[in-house]
Amino acid sequence: MVTRLWLCRGEGTNPHENLALEQILLESVAPGSCILYLWQNQHTVVIGRNQNPWAECRTQLLEEEGGRLARRLSGGGAVFHDLGNLNFTFLVNKEDYCVEKQLGVIIEACRALGIPAERSGRNDVLADGRKFSGNAFYSHEGRSYHHGTLLVDVDLERMGRYLRPSQAKLSSKGVASVRSRVVNLKELCPALTVEEMGRQMADAFQRVYGGRVKPYPMEQVDRARLAALTEKNGSWSWLWGRKMAFTVQFSRRFSWGEVTVGLTADKGAVTAAAVYTDAMDWSFAAPMEAALTGRPFTLAALRQAVESVPCDRAVREDVSALLQEQF
Repeated sequence: MVTRLWLCRGEGTNPHENLALEQILLESVAPGSCILYLWQNQHTVVIGRNQNPWAECRTQLLEEEGGRLARRLSGGGAVFHDLGNLNFTFLVNKEDYCVEKQLGVIIEACRALGIPAERSGRNDVLADGRKFSGNAFYSHEGRSYHHGTLLVDVDLERMGRYLRPSQAKLSSKGVASVRSRVVNLKELCPALTVEEMGRQMADAFQRVYGGRVKPYPMEQVDRARLAALTEKNGSWSWLWGRKMAFTVQFSRRFSWGEVTVGLTADKGAVTAAAVYTDAMDWSFAAPMEAALTGRPFTLAALRQAVESVPCDRAVREDVSALLQEQF
């Protein structure tokens, strides 16, 4: 049961450092505590744990215009952050994790501003039928976090330039562009600022959880570890290191998320495999890559490899059927 509420505000707008602090907060959250971490990144595209940056973002344009790429620990899809966006993270021990309550804080904060908000699908929050908050989730060693975006006054033109969702993703939502399916909360509440949204989130956090929030004791943060994690988050190996030339590559969007499989073959066998996904549960990707590598480049062998992966049955069946279509 949550009995202690903490509010932590990000110290800067460097995405690699902000994500490092998020990881440290996760590692240190005590039983019975819930931390609400509010933070902002400047001019950033953040991709999911197992996404292909070249497929999700116009990386060269982002770099040319002074932007940064970041990769988070959680699954899900690519998002654009600027200073018109407020990021939030709820961090708790696993026994106190409650998505309904955590989303309830967002919905309560919006309703206090006169904005009717509602949960939609697996990880979105909508207002006026359009998305203003996408959410993702991560668990490790008995602790969990739920984080996401709040579009207050984001540059939607830049968002549309940098992000390039697949045609499968667009057609599954029945829309033609990124901009047509998102909304800034400022459009619905013209006087709203990011600072005011942060205040409303803190107030709603207290109301929903029924307690008084205290400032998080930042003096407890291990600064050496923060610096090391920041360096790792900005490293080539973490951000870009999985690029490879594929002999074949194919993608499909399913109810659980989109998957892209790339295979390089030589002398009738798979010499390398890459599996990218925006699924919330991305953990099947690495074992599927390992299972496919070294197999004969035949339908039977590849399907057998996929079916050996310890993951959700629907994922195995859908990827196996996708392989059959390719052959």
